[in-house]
Amino acid sequence: MPSIEIYLTRWCPYCRRALMLLDHKGVEYTVIDVDTAPGLRQTMRERAGGAHTVPQIFIGDTHIGGCDDLFALERQGQLDPLLTEPSSVTH
Repeated sequence: MPSIEIYLTRWCPYCRRALMLLDHKGVEYTVIDVDTAPGLRQTMRERAGGAHTVPQIFIGDTHIGGCDDLFALERQGQLDPLLTEPSSVTH
């Protein structure tokens, strides 16, 4: 299973929705709270191609995007394959 990282803030409702979907899938993930250290938001922006909103989700080397992007992958039946096989495609 690829590593899953989600950049978020604890007060963001979209972040909570994304976490609920990942929890429902039963996968382990690493939470990176961008409010806990000054440089984390900048690191997130660099990794996410300039995206500055939270959440920003990465599965393996794949930048998924935000909450809406994660749910779109789920609706299209493309999330489960990403959760089981590493990918380096950027969306």
